[in-house]
This record gives sequence, C-alpha cells and structure tokens, in this order.
Amino acid sequence: MSGLLSGRLVAGAVAAVLATAGAGTAQGTGGVTGVVSAAPVKLAPIRVTIDPRVCGDELPDESILVGATGALANAVVTLVGVTARPNAGDITIVNEGCRFVPRVQVVRPKALVHATSSDPMLHTTQALTPSGETLFNLALPVPGINIARPLNDPGVVHVACNIHQWMRGWVIVTDDEAAVTGPDGRFTLPNVPPGTYELRVWHEALEAAPRKVTVVAGKPIDVVVQMK
Repeated sequence: MSGLLSGRLVAGAVAAVLATAGAGTAQGTGGVTGVVSAAPVKLAPIRVTIDPRVCGDELPDESILVGATGALANAVVTLVGVTARPNAGDITIVNEGCRFVPRVQVVRPKALVHATSSDPMLHTTQALTPSGETLFNLALPVPGINIARPLNDPGVVHVACNIHQWMRGWVIVTDDEAAVTGPDGRFTLPNVPPGTYELRVWHEALEAAPRKVTVVAGKPIDVVVQMK
C-alpha cells in the first residue's frame, strides 16, 4: 500500500508505523521490537536460612517471572553485529531485601559495576564466570557503602552472595546492541542499520533458538519469541 502513497502521505504512514511499534529510528535506520514469552510456571518459595529478621522466613523464586499473559521478564535480547549505542556504561547492583536488584542487567566491556546495599547486615557481591572463576568479590558490611569494579571481557557473569546462598543476579557483558525485557516481556532495539542479523535471547533458566531478522530503513519489525 505504501507504494501508492507519495510525499506527505508516505511520511505520515511511516510516522504512524514508528509510533505503533514503539521503536525510535533515526533517518536511514530501522528497529527491532518484540515480546518474549513463556508458559506460566508456579515456583516454590525460597526458604530463608540466615538473617530472617531482615530477609523474612521465605522469598519468592524470581528465576522465572511470567505474567498472566505469558510475558517473560529478565530475558536479554541481543542483535549480533550491531554495536551498542554509546552511553555512560556503568551499572549498579543493589543488595536489597536479600535480593540483587536489578536481577538482570546489560553492560558494555570495561564498564564499572557499582555494588551497594540497603540491608543492615553483611552481604557480598561476587562476580563469577560460567566456569566458576571469581572476577571480584566485594564485602558490603553496612548499608550505603558503594564499591566499584570493572567487567572487562564479554560474556555472562553470575552474581552471588557468599552469605545468602539463594541470592542470584546476572550481568551480560557485550558490545552488541542488547536489551532486557521488562514485566511486559517487551524489548526495543532502535536505530539499527539495514541488514540481516542474528537475534539471540538469553535467560537464566529457559532457552530459545537464535533467529535471523532483516532490518529495513524506516520500517521497525516486531518479533515474538517463545522460550522453553
């Protein structure tokens, strides 16, 4: 239908598509938006074994967060080969209520990770590679303390607390454009140069096969990913 339009009508149609897709695109680029979903699952609560005065007797298992419509939070969507947008780069991991907040984050290599706590007891923030190598291990004995360390190499970093063994967090270190899905399961990867790319989705407990997506200038595409 767009071939029948011209001039002002074409511009208006493209603007409407951009507004509907929710992905801002610069002139000459496109965008990828979408939603990641999974089957609803009921997980047993985590039994607290230390510091119940602060942590409570149990905590929800947040390893798989699926909404009523199947929307999956905390999935990381990466467009391989598209360089991430410039930004400040640093992130903060907060020990809050005996949980890591946010649970999942994305950062570029060599960015700083700030570890802090709002809980009135000792926590540690330990960063580990998939093979179990410790990248750093920071003790946070009092609320408000802030210690920063870099994450230099691309990859998946597991965040743990030596004191409270149930605590889990994740940092995906990558130079590629990536986004973390929110509670609505949606993601936005804007201002992507035209071309065909591999789209990968990571989740701490679920899997999905990579897929190819083709980006056309001025025409954001919408992708649906079902994880298993």
